[in-house]
Amino acid sequence: MDKIILKGMEFYAYHGVMKEEQRLGQRFIVDITMILSLQEAGETEVLSKTVNYAEVYELCKSIVMTSSVQLIERLAWLINKDVMHRYPQIAQVITTVHKPSAPVGGLFNDVSVTLEKVR
Repeated sequence: MDKIILKGMEFYAYHGVMKEEQRLGQRFIVDITMILSLQEAGETEVLSKTVNYAEVYELCKSIVMTSSVQLIERLAWLINKDVMHRYPQIAQVITTVHKPSAPVGGLFNDVSVTLEKVR
């Protein structure tokens, strides 16, 4: 199978368990990999034979910016659910949500979760 990957989509939103996170907000970074056949799109150059990654970006943006969740696991789950629903040609979707400024009492580069959904 082939892949379409959007990596490093960055959004500012108000998710988290702590009240300060919900009030002040922080950066969230989303990576998504969609596994599907791209052979027909490659042969024909017809956009309808693939997944429009600009639409996927807007879908991810809408979910991250308008949802109100406590856990980044929930964000990844919502993204996977909506992508699979909207694009039946996708066999599998893998979404990672990064929370680089998570309120952890120490130094770290990143906190992230990755969820996979298979049709």
